[in-house]
Amino acid sequence: MLNAHTLLSMTKHRHQLAALDSDFLKVLAGRTRIMLLWELYEGEKSVGDVAKAINIQDTAASQQLSILKAAGLVSTRREGQRTFYSLVNEDARQLLAAVREMTMKSEAEAVE
Repeated sequence: MLNAHTLLSMTKHRHQLAALDSDFLKVLAGRTRIMLLWELYEGEKSVGDVAKAINIQDTAASQQLSILKAAGLVSTRREGQRTFYSLVNEDARQLLAAVREMTMKSEAEAVE
């Protein structure tokens, strides 16, 4: 049987993990950031390329890509004056695919 101190510690840990999860999901909540991630799903692209693809300014794309980088979803590579971004790993791809699957399923159910 767990004592009160252990239960309190476990509860505190759960709250801390939930806060981290929530902060991470807030990063994904941005429409522009989701669009940027989908542009990178196919492969590495420059800031200018992704900005053009979703019709935003390069500076706005850079700012949003920095947020995604801080969240550990994308990485960068510099080539001269240009910065290229890519999805960090397969986990990021699977996360995007899972989110898209859920939204498409919800849309299909709403139409039925």
